[in-house]
Amino acid sequence: MPQTLTAPFTTLSHPSISAPKGFHADGQHVGLKHKAKDLGWLISDVPAAVAGVFTTNQVQAAPVQVTKQTIQNGQLQAIIVNSGNANAVTGQIGLTHAKMMQTTTADKLGIAPNLVGVASTGVIGQILPIDTVTAGIHQLQHDGDPQGFAHAIMTTDTNEKAVTIQGTIAGKRVTMSGVAKGSGMIHPNMATMLGFITTDANITSSLLQQALSEDVETSFNQITIDGDTSTNDMVLVMANGQADNPLIAQDDAVYEQFKAMLHHVTTTLAIAIANDGEGATKLITVTVSHAQSATAARLIAKKVVGSSLVKTAMFGKDPNWGRIIAAIGAAETAISPDTIAISINDYPVMQAGAPVAFNQTALANSLEDPHITIQIDLNNGAATGQAWGSDLTYDYVKINALYTT
Repeated sequence: MPQTLTAPFTTLSHPSISAPKGFHADGQHVGLKHKAKDLGWLISDVPAAVAGVFTTNQVQAAPVQVTKQTIQNGQLQAIIVNSGNANAVTGQIGLTHAKMMQTTTADKLGIAPNLVGVASTGVIGQILPIDTVTAGIHQLQHDGDPQGFAHAIMTTDTNEKAVTIQGTIAGKRVTMSGVAKGSGMIHPNMATMLGFITTDANITSSLLQQALSEDVETSFNQITIDGDTSTNDMVLVMANGQADNPLIAQDDAVYEQFKAMLHHVTTTLAIAIANDGEGATKLITVTVSHAQSATAARLIAKKVVGSSLVKTAMFGKDPNWGRIIAAIGAAETAISPDTIAISINDYPVMQAGAPVAFNQTALANSLEDPHITIQIDLNNGAATGQAWGSDLTYDYVKINALYTT
């Protein structure tokens, strides 16, 4: 009998990373930060299929190196995460500490170390106080505070980023949840700062990896805040099969429906990160239409939303569309300048490569809105793409000028 998924899926009003069957989570304050939660874990009742994407920065933190190796077996049962210290650029001692986090967690849960992923976020180049971390692992509860986990992974974030959705596959309810952190050093070439997704769907690890690898190109990879790619970026997806749906083992219509659920989760988290940029006052959405390819559309959209000049113009409520067309021209893809049309908040400012008369006062007033849209029509094809980012403010400079002091 063919598998079916009831559409559309629903979004729950109270998201929880432990909402899928068989998952548990907790987050505690253990002393890595002054008073905020700084250590958390995710646990599955059974080993889960796992997929991961990691930073493309050539400098990769110890937990990234350890977890990349760990998930090669296609399974994971737990993830231990700390904030307040990135354990990056810490040499051999950093690798030793990441493995100690892994083995201490495994010992407490009574599982094999190669079923435990490790992640860290925080200041680069500081030795992790491992005794504090290992003691903290023993404070974590099996059925603890799932919201505490979302808080434990935060650094300069001003709010938690979480989503839970449900759908039905072959008569079985499938739940998928995600949490993420990130508000600075965001210009991922794989995923976001840290993201964790749980689902009780039954899917092979190879298809799960395929789905995640394809999805990040249109979700996490399309956000940018400051143009910097972190040493610690990591997204992990765990699927433990507890929904008991027939195994998704081939690239068919049901797999595409699973991917649609995954894309909703990743895009929701990506936009939440863009909306919480350090010091940000506005979310900027750039939509490129009628491009020669989806890759070109995404490239241009991200180039525009990543432009410091565009970001500062949006912060200053300055409808300087010249900065937008300049960013488009700087993208490493072919364009036809004489066919391009640009609108800001639905106000046309350029048509066929030439200026359009517009009410500058009205447009400037519209830029006071917390969500700004930039529409770019290349009139050169049929493909579309989007990217998301934030404005660049005085507070961004203040936050990062004083980050370690």
